[in-house]
Amino acid sequence: MEHLHSTEAALDALRELAREYDREIEVTHDIGADQTSRRGAAGIGVTADPDGSLPHEAYVEFGGSPRISVRLYPGDESGDADALITVEHVACHDIPRDSVPAFVRSVLSGLAHVKGRRFPPGYRFVVPLPGDETYKEFIPMVSLTPWLSSRVR
Repeated sequence: MEHLHSTEAALDALRELAREYDREIEVTHDIGADQTSRRGAAGIGVTADPDGSLPHEAYVEFGGSPRISVRLYPGDESGDADALITVEHVACHDIPRDSVPAFVRSVLSGLAHVKGRRFPPGYRFVVPLPGDETYKEFIPMVSLTPWLSSRVR
């Protein structure tokens, strides 16, 4: 996976995926410490981080089915950045920013699936990524949308 050094680099990769899979994409930007969701303690009118940088957060929505949204968070003090990816109301937290394009590609290409169990009963949303990395999220039984139901194995 390619290293995405900024929120804008991740957005470029997501725009390319939208073109590749012929999907509409809508992007909303939040720039400044007083605007980003994880910097609520920044204070009124404080736009820069202590190091002088402007944090950049973005929210992306893909058109079509399945419904996919991505919230790209700015990097923390160590430079690590992550994302919240929601597919058909299933929230996948703490996805590393470098893994976001592969995650979305896996969903759009049909690799992502839902795994069901009889005992204890339940479903998991499974998203395989290159390099033997897999993300799994629990899905309550009452939350299966038609798209998720069509992916049950």
